[in-house]
Amino acid sequence: MDHGWTTGNRFRLLENGEEYFPRLIAALNAAHTSVLLETFILAEDDVGCRLAEALAAAARRGVQVALTVDGFGSADLSADYMVRLTQAGVAVRMFSPGRRLLGKRANLFRRLHRKLVAIDASVAFVGGINLCVDHLVQASPIAKQDYAVEVQGPAAEAIHRFMLEAIGAGAKWPQAMRWRRPAARGNAAFDADLPGAALLVTRDNRAHRSDIERHYLMAIRAARREIVIANAYFLPGYRLLQAICAAAQRGVDVRLILQGRPDMVWVKRTVDMLYAHLRESGVRIFEYCERPNHSKVAVVDDDWATVGSSNLDPLSLSLNLEANLVIRDGAFVATLKDTLRDLMVRSCTEISAVERGQGAWWHGIATPLIFHFLRKFPAWAGWLPAHTPRLVSPEIPAAGVAPPADIAVHNVQRDGS
Repeated sequence: MDHGWTTGNRFRLLENGEEYFPRLIAALNAAHTSVLLETFILAEDDVGCRLAEALAAAARRGVQVALTVDGFGSADLSADYMVRLTQAGVAVRMFSPGRRLLGKRANLFRRLHRKLVAIDASVAFVGGINLCVDHLVQASPIAKQDYAVEVQGPAAEAIHRFMLEAIGAGAKWPQAMRWRRPAARGNAAFDADLPGAALLVTRDNRAHRSDIERHYLMAIRAARREIVIANAYFLPGYRLLQAICAAAQRGVDVRLILQGRPDMVWVKRTVDMLYAHLRESGVRIFEYCERPNHSKVAVVDDDWATVGSSNLDPLSLSLNLEANLVIRDGAFVATLKDTLRDLMVRSCTEISAVERGQGAWWHGIATPLIFHFLRKFPAWAGWLPAHTPRLVSPEIPAAGVAPPADIAVHNVQRDGS
């Protein structure tokens, strides 16, 4: 979903939890009127507990605070953790919770994968960093490499409005919570003469199934000199793959930063099968090998960038609820480009030409079969009997009553984001 271009925004690139979490906590501590936060993974670890303290403190001083987490990614949050938030006045919702099957989370598909924060309708955060210690480089040798962007200005208002619409705010939150709805200030089209341009682009499973992919396609097809894509799970559709290869074939310097040390082995084995085709088209491939690469960012030429939650794989492009910020600002694009160039030099290994030796004959058969299966799998999964994705809120126990082992839910609604 496109939410209208805005201009006059200010951007700050944030790399990993070391840069992101302090900025987020500081913004929460400075909040005056409202906090909207949604994430895929919120863990009950040091990061999650510090975040809960900041959210609860904001709610206690009169800030209207709403937290939305995914029922798969944040399934392990305890009842005590949730109740501490709700008793402080935080409105907590969980997207599409599900019962465990043989102790395993079964609600695998149609995830709320967005990572969005809007504070006072004036500052917002968009990116791929989950709220857990897994994104703190200093905490673990397998911490994930990822990015977020802090934006101040009209784009933060647009993000605020979108998040209110996504959770059905106003009509479906308690009557005591009267959220401020800023008037729309988006521009109908991008004006190259206006600085600080940004556009929030989201995808859902209704009317906006391919919006993020469409913006990638437009930027790649218009590229003249350079494309750098850093993506954790790279298994794009045929159109996007063809556009990337076509750009390289017409002389654009195309570089991909992919996983060399993946958190899931199948990711690299699957992507490896695309290497020969990409290399033959002139695409340069760099594997990030220090830690798992969780990035979801890209730059094109000197005036286009995106930072967000969307991978270029079937789950993100066909099933998950995602959000990316597209930025047309020369200073920010240069900052992100320099960061990615440094990453390639410092922490990546460039893949040399793929040899066609023994065993290579089966690539011609296996690659299209596996690729086609994975691209079609989301549609096939949609035919299977499944729960209806929904948003639910935990009941707040009465004063003096211990929280139940399993938090009850009410106010069920379909997701319309």
